[in-house]
Amino acid sequence: MLLHDDRLFPADPVTRGIARRLYAGIRDLPIISPHGHTDPRWFAEDQPFPDPATLLVKPDHYIFRMLYSQGVRLEQLGIPRKDGAPVETDPRAVWRLFAQHWFLFRGTPTRLWFEHALSSVFGINERLSPENADRLYDRIAEKLGEPELRPRALFERFKIEAISTTEGALDDLKWHDMIKASGWGGKVVTAYRPDSVVDPEFEGFAANLEQFGALTGEDVMSWNGYLAAHRKRRDYFRARGATSSDHGHATARTANLSKAESEALFARVVAGKASAEDADLFRGQMLTEMAKMSLDDGLVLQIHPGSSRNHNASLFAQFGRDMGADIPRQTDYVAALKPLLDAVGNERNLTVIAFTLDETSYSRELAPLAGHYPALKLGPGWWFLDAPEAMLRFRELTTETAGFYNTVGFNDDTRAYLSIPARHDVARRCDCTYLAKLVAEHRLGEDEAAEVAHDLAYRLAKEAYRL
Repeated sequence: MLLHDDRLFPADPVTRGIARRLYAGIRDLPIISPHGHTDPRWFAEDQPFPDPATLLVKPDHYIFRMLYSQGVRLEQLGIPRKDGAPVETDPRAVWRLFAQHWFLFRGTPTRLWFEHALSSVFGINERLSPENADRLYDRIAEKLGEPELRPRALFERFKIEAISTTEGALDDLKWHDMIKASGWGGKVVTAYRPDSVVDPEFEGFAANLEQFGALTGEDVMSWNGYLAAHRKRRDYFRARGATSSDHGHATARTANLSKAESEALFARVVAGKASAEDADLFRGQMLTEMAKMSLDDGLVLQIHPGSSRNHNASLFAQFGRDMGADIPRQTDYVAALKPLLDAVGNERNLTVIAFTLDETSYSRELAPLAGHYPALKLGPGWWFLDAPEAMLRFRELTTETAGFYNTVGFNDDTRAYLSIPARHDVARRCDCTYLAKLVAEHRLGEDEAAEVAHDLAYRLAKEAYRL
């Protein structure tokens, strides 16, 4: 069997027994997926997925970044180039190449997620290898043609109660409109991601601003008009189910400038005269502006800082962003978030969720901040930190200061649709392992641990994201 029933549970038999009991109480809870990057077109059109490689390999940057690190070119995986140069078009060839390199994923969470999908979705309980690659490809391809493997059927099979995709400020959200018009009952909402019109260093920023103005009918070259445009787009997103905004800045810097200072800074930005310091200050000011807007419209504010994005300049030039070359960086939160928290941190009706890629900040900065300010909650380990060991470290480093209830449960943050139940299952098992240890050490009653396990798996995410 690919999946052992006791995977990720403690080796100690007493603690393992407690973890089993806790997990049995939550394993079948519905999935709340409050932040991710699945394609809403899947749910709108509900068409069969085309082939195993397109479904399982090509959209997953956890997979292709590992392959790239071992000398596999992205062209060989069928990843399109910006210049339109030829890339591999045979999905079977991509799959075979993936199978040849499957050993690279030993000990990684990617292996857990992938093998969970093989076993639970396709009924495959043998390890992928070059020898069985074609046979498994054919089996998966045949299954993909069945109605039970279409996106909406999988949504229901996975027990997804609600899922949020993430779209840019300039997106027309036509797929969300199509989902709503279809009458299907699955809850698929969007989230407002305005980076392309907030970050002066984002590629095509000037043209993006022009489009922003055209979409909203506002004078986005003036500070007041620019803020009004954001309010309109937020309302547009909210009408399509959005309950959150999301901001992927390089740092967690915030600012709270006066109106005159903001207008002067914005004038430099729209004139194309912003320095690197100006760009960072503007991003920081906009986080605070977005938090203030959230007080009016209720959107939850997510801050995803700490990534040195597109670190591989050559790869970015050839393929664009999100090619697995984003690298974690050290991040300050205490000083960086203070202007925002000074402005809105004591608001009880506001939810700001801070994430990090810098584990050193958990116990030193983020947990103490979330353990004090009513508006601030601590997001779970994401991206490089959604591995089992990192999930356990998260609980160990944050619970003593922030407790469980200043965190927001789990989110999968994925483009890989079939990995969603696998990721939630890993999180549930890891949380049960952590809670079992507290019970075994007589620091928590098992009845209390069962309640916390339920909250971490379901209630906290549902309530924090207002889903």
